[in-house]
Amino acid sequence: MRTVGLIGGMSWESSAHYYRLINQGVRAAAGGAHSAPLLLLSVDFAEIAALQHDGDWDALGERMATAARTLADAGAEAIVLCTNTMHKVADAIERAQPRPLLHIADATGAAIVAGGYRRVGLLGTAFTMEQPFYRERLAARFGLDVLIPGDDDRADVHRIIYDELVRGLIRAESRARYAGVIARLVEQGAEAIILGCTEIMLLVGQADSPVPLFDTTAVHAEAVVGFVTG
Repeated sequence: MRTVGLIGGMSWESSAHYYRLINQGVRAAAGGAHSAPLLLLSVDFAEIAALQHDGDWDALGERMATAARTLADAGAEAIVLCTNTMHKVADAIERAQPRPLLHIADATGAAIVAGGYRRVGLLGTAFTMEQPFYRERLAARFGLDVLIPGDDDRADVHRIIYDELVRGLIRAESRARYAGVIARLVEQGAEAIILGCTEIMLLVGQADSPVPLFDTTAVHAEAVVGFVTG
């Protein structure tokens, strides 16, 4: 099996699920007592979140590049960034070291296309929903038409992620708020919904949506399993 380096801690709440899902997938694929050979470099998310909200993406790119180099030097044969938003600096990671980056949007786009969907709604941080790095990759590489919520809905989706989910707070009223956002995206024509922040899977599940949900944490972890065991 091949060793993968995980850049985690953004937040650790979802990184813990990555570790569990990858190891469960490897055990299912390889059988017996097999588990995944993983290296984990976990950052302090308070520092990362502050730089995100300050708009200092150059500093964030340098931090992610340094983390990726550390993992590559330690023996990682591929790099996995356990977050959607920080894929804004994916180019910096790829330039910094020779290992492939298993991009979360590519895993997600491939899963959506395989499911036969084209028009999808996107939930995530404001950075992921509003900036082009994620939506344009899905459109250019997979031909997807990506819808995002309206202004008030985007603000609430973002707030709940940073004020609640990254802190492990799961509230019924926030689940109901997300279900309403999903319903409005479906009214706009969304055939499926991307849970485009790795923490959202902590709050909502398929029962909260009238259309299929694509949980990027699970989809990305499945892609990692494929690389490890391939």
